[in-house]
Amino acid sequence: MPNNPPLDARLDDPQGFAHHFAQTNGIDLHYVEEGQGPLVILLHGFPYLWYMWRRQIRALAAAGYRVVAPDIRGFGQSECPATAEACNMLNCVGDLVGLMQQLGETSAVIIGHDLGAWVAYAAAQLRPDLFRAVGLLNTPVTPREAQRPSAQWQMLQDKTGKRFYQAHFASGAATAEMDADIRKTLRSTYYSISGDAVGAERWRLFIGTDEQFMDTVCDPAQFPAWLSDTAIDYYVGEYARKGFAAPLSHYAARDRNWALSAFADGLKVQQPSLFIGGAADPAAELFMANFGKLESHMPGLRQKVLLDGVGHSAAEERPERVNQLLLEFLAGL
Repeated sequence: MPNNPPLDARLDDPQGFAHHFAQTNGIDLHYVEEGQGPLVILLHGFPYLWYMWRRQIRALAAAGYRVVAPDIRGFGQSECPATAEACNMLNCVGDLVGLMQQLGETSAVIIGHDLGAWVAYAAAQLRPDLFRAVGLLNTPVTPREAQRPSAQWQMLQDKTGKRFYQAHFASGAATAEMDADIRKTLRSTYYSISGDAVGAERWRLFIGTDEQFMDTVCDPAQFPAWLSDTAIDYYVGEYARKGFAAPLSHYAARDRNWALSAFADGLKVQQPSLFIGGAADPAAELFMANFGKLESHMPGLRQKVLLDGVGHSAAEERPERVNQLLLEFLAGL
């Protein structure tokens, strides 16, 4: 059963937004901006773009906020070499600091989904003077682990006999298969990680020795109403610009991020915070323990919610409910 009633596809026109570029931290960063008022920065995940926030941008701007949604470096129209060094977390945070300087802003609420949640969390840790509150969607970010990510991935492989998807992405092995048919890659991924996928259609986080990533997702005969043809066409066109190499480099940067963040051991996010997740997220089996202990490293947590029937992309699947939760959080700051 679809999670949402059909949405007006006319609201999905990417050209209905104001597009800009900022020269920051050595790259050209593409972003969309709408509204006036306190600044809210929205950061997308993988494999998404600024565009995943289109319905939040409109709702928050209408409520009196200045909303800025960038393409994270290497995604969409934002520049970045396809290397782990270029895509490390410190660079991602530096991009936002430079963007705020160009916007003439000294304070922002930062909201991130998936990869964007990791960037938002790091930004809140590193620059609490700039980022006064933080929201995480679908990914309950953890403190720095005792072991580097690649060591944890190997432990998972030893336990399951299968390769964890992040290890597969980090190795670069997924780039060619995902580039081969970008429309199929995105349709299959967006559907299989959603709450609409059932049974064998649901994304599997572990890849068998004789499998590729595309074997773990399912291309539906018909996409649920919450993602229009206009939306899919835009995502496909943007990923066709440069392919998946640079976006996947963010996974290759995970070990480097771990090495660079030793100074952050024990550093808690004290700012007011919010978590919104999906109870039907295929990744829930791995993240539920992290969801349960968010308060331990985010003592300012105001609310954490799991939305019934929603998968890994709450903002796309249930935009009205996400808008409500974000606006309530913002109003209470």
